[in-house]
Amino acid sequence: MTTELKRTLTPAMVWGLGVGYVISGNYFGWNLGLEKGGTLGLAIAIFFIIILYITFTFSYTELACSIPKSGGAFDYAHRAFGRDVGFITGMAQNIEFIFAPPAIAFAIGSYGNIFFPGVPVLVFSVVAYFFFVALNISGVKLAATFELVITILAVAALVFFSFLTFPKFQVSHLQQNAFPFGYAGVLASIPFAIWFFLGIEGVANLAEEAINPKRTILVGFGSAIVTLVVLCIITFVSSVGVAGWEAIVFNADGTTSDSPLPLALGYIVDSNSWSYRFLLVVGLFGLIASFHGLMLAAGRSTYEFGRVGYAPAFLGKVHYRFQTPANALLVNMGLGLLALFSGKTGEIITIAVFGALTLYIISMLSLIRLRKSEPNLPRPFRVPLYPIFPIVALLIASFSFVAMAIYNVKLVVIYFLIIVISYGIFKVLKRAIITT
Repeated sequence: MTTELKRTLTPAMVWGLGVGYVISGNYFGWNLGLEKGGTLGLAIAIFFIIILYITFTFSYTELACSIPKSGGAFDYAHRAFGRDVGFITGMAQNIEFIFAPPAIAFAIGSYGNIFFPGVPVLVFSVVAYFFFVALNISGVKLAATFELVITILAVAALVFFSFLTFPKFQVSHLQQNAFPFGYAGVLASIPFAIWFFLGIEGVANLAEEAINPKRTILVGFGSAIVTLVVLCIITFVSSVGVAGWEAIVFNADGTTSDSPLPLALGYIVDSNSWSYRFLLVVGLFGLIASFHGLMLAAGRSTYEFGRVGYAPAFLGKVHYRFQTPANALLVNMGLGLLALFSGKTGEIITIAVFGALTLYIISMLSLIRLRKSEPNLPRPFRVPLYPIFPIVALLIASFSFVAMAIYNVKLVVIYFLIIVISYGIFKVLKRAIITT
């Protein structure tokens, strides 16, 4: 095995991966934020999170074009602040990319169980892991082409959903019990607003495999965030506008559902109609797109950790034939399966969001630091309105982290324990290498 990745990605493929990473957020999970904050509470949270991701994406694109490395945020923090901060940032990135796929895998299993009730949910989830790891190992161009096709289908399904629902849209449904818990509901719904966009930063981890990475990442990253913002607004408004927020949170028996689109569509068409079944099938594609895409990004993040010596060296090797990070992908699958079998998908998602916010905070600090410490660093793209954009992203990400920590004390403690323990192991291993 070698340590060089193959350059095959085009801007269209990067767009497909960027949108595909997070498009599942439109299909499941986000509506649970309505239970926390109502229509207005979640809408306010989404408004600020959209600002976060627009300012963050433009800022992050500068870093990705200036330092086109597969480690993404880890490489930027390493260069700006040194080895220790780089390691912490890399661990936060690994936590996000490794912990999010198990939650999506469980949702894929749930979809499979709908069509084949006799097969357990976890069987579908495990099969999905093995299949998409094999696809990722077989070559990044094949994996990215598959991602592009399935992402286009998932986007088309959301547009189709909006065409069905908007004729039934009523403003009164948006106003119905819109702010049940006041501003406390805004804070509680933040993780679910982030779920609409979580993982978009994985585009930067593809820089070493992009043809003409500086242009490809810029075009792919920018078009992806524009697409996601539009889809987020359309999905939110068209879903809630059908019958109010309670209608897409609670099942007929009063239980909570994390699948808002089928619930909304159930008020418009019969559950046996072709349009309803079509949305279910293509909704599965949306889950697969995010699952597969995040798995790809996770492989690159872990690979870079191994390549620079922050993790066992075998993780930094690529397959001799396919030139993909096969070892990193297999190890990530093992960790993902452990998380999957824990059965705590909601908590896994929250921990992944803590990792993402840590990455956003340190990345913005890295951008500001590098502007001062390396003014002559080639920057094919410069973030507009500097330093306003990175500072706005930094402030919103920091506030979101604190708000989430207040409402998830146990999970933030677990998150910090993972960071601290892994950092301790890293320091011990590094010291052992230096003394031998």
